[in-house]
Amino acid sequence: MILTDMTVKAFSEKLASNAPAPGGGSAAALSGALGAALVSMVCRLTQGKEKYAEFEGLVMETVSKSDELMNALLEGIQKDTNAFDGVIAAFGLPKGTDAEKAARGEAIQKAYKAAIVSPETTAEDCLAVMRLAKALLDKSNKNAASDLAVGAMQAFAGLSGALENVAINLPSIKDADYVAKKRAWMEAMEKEAEKLLKEVREGVARMIA
Repeated sequence: MILTDMTVKAFSEKLASNAPAPGGGSAAALSGALGAALVSMVCRLTQGKEKYAEFEGLVMETVSKSDELMNALLEGIQKDTNAFDGVIAAFGLPKGTDAEKAARGEAIQKAYKAAIVSPETTAEDCLAVMRLAKALLDKSNKNAASDLAVGAMQAFAGLSGALENVAINLPSIKDADYVAKKRAWMEAMEKEAEKLLKEVREGVARMIA
């Protein structure tokens, strides 16, 4: 069954089961999708309000982007599970001969790199959500300021979770240059996300003071 077609209860129960997937990567994508949804909600609660008329263009542009990110992150819930299935399939390949062992080893390496693509994309999408949340500070409905903060926090949780899912695959990859680049990318992503979260929370505090 497609994970996004499940009820919240059914998905949560599936996540709580002893099945290896869906796991943290899918949960991270869902968290990011919720963050994007909240950013969209703040935009829609701002649209058409005379008090925020000068920011109408920004709000309209932002809601289009946040809706797009929400849908992409929802798709990421399933993609992460599919990527994990690819790793399991690679480990299941025959290894009776030297040729089979070599082919299996190559397939496993490719599968681990493929498994990183989904959480990597989730992290980038979550960071984009956080950037949108920051752009709405002092330019969106003050009554929905707490929702803006929660949206950024959900996106931060999604990004952090996605990075953990990148990190857990790296020790299994033998390509040292690839691993070094990914670790540097992760550090940069986390640094920007932490800065954005701080700025959004401080900005929201100003809005509701």
